[in-house]
Parts: sequence; C-alpha cells; structure tokens
Amino acid sequence: MALDFTLDPPVDPVLRDGVLGLWTDVTNADGAVGFVPPVSADEVRPELVRHLVAMAEGRARLLVGRDTDGEVAAAAFLTHNTHRLMRHWIWLYTVMVHPRHQGKGYGRDLLAAAADAARGMGGVTAIRLTCRGGAGLERFYASCGYKEVGRVPEAIRVADGDYRDDITMLLPLL
Repeated sequence: MALDFTLDPPVDPVLRDGVLGLWTDVTNADGAVGFVPPVSADEVRPELVRHLVAMAEGRARLLVGRDTDGEVAAAAFLTHNTHRLMRHWIWLYTVMVHPRHQGKGYGRDLLAAAADAARGMGGVTAIRLTCRGGAGLERFYASCGYKEVGRVPEAIRVADGDYRDDITMLLPLL
C-alpha cells in the first residue's frame, strides 16, 4: 500500500503528536534526524515547535505521508532559502519514515513527493539536503537521483570519539 502524501496539512494536535511520535521513534531506531538515541518526546518537542513556528511564518512547509490507518508514517520539511541569490533552491530537512514502514519503498515515495512539491513552488530548480555519514544515507539519496556536492569530514559529533561527516546532496529538478 502506498502512503497518502499531503503538503501543508492543517496543524492540529493529532498531526503535531503524530509528527512528534514519528520523530522520536525514528531517532530511537538510530535514524539520523538531529538527535542521538535514546530520546524522549519531551526532548524532541522543542525542535518540532521551531519547525512549526517556521511553518506559521511561511519559512517552511511540511510534507506528511499517512498510512492506510491515517497514522503519520513519513514526513519531511521543505525550507525556503532566504538568500536573494539562492532562492532557486530549497532545503529538505528531517526526512523520516517510521521504522515499522521502512523497507517498503516509502522513503523513495517521500523523496518523489518532496520533489513534486518543490516543482510546484515556483522557480525552484533544485533541492539540497544534508545527511550524516556513517549510515549509508548518501547511497540511498544517490539512488534517488541526488548527487553528493560537498562533505565536511567529522563535522557531526554523535558521541565522545564518534565523529561523522556532514554530507551535502543536491537534486536538480530541471
């Protein structure tokens, strides 16, 4: 079964809690989405609130994929670039598929839906994202059409003595 994707869904407590649960579960399954496991929803909540504020201010958009039960199963944030010379590309942040749905092709579906959303934003010619090295994420993104365009060695510290590369990927939309 495919996920049902919605760009800019109305934010209500059910959606907010669904994204919060997704983010917490993805992190605790060792997903590279801004935290290091273990985390609680209380630790993730302030970051989610920052994303929701950016949405309310028109600086970010939310793409949500729901499963057949209507539960939040995947999500990503699309963020406008505010620099006047770089408004032709957007950032894709916090790309998540719930661990119970991984391996079903939903990550590819999420990235395709994000590309479709970006194409509909007017004047957007590319998507940039960053990913944490050491987990093979760059291979997954490359298999979805993204190209590695930059790498900062050991820029991410996940634990004492455990440093990972910060990898920048680009998807041209033209």
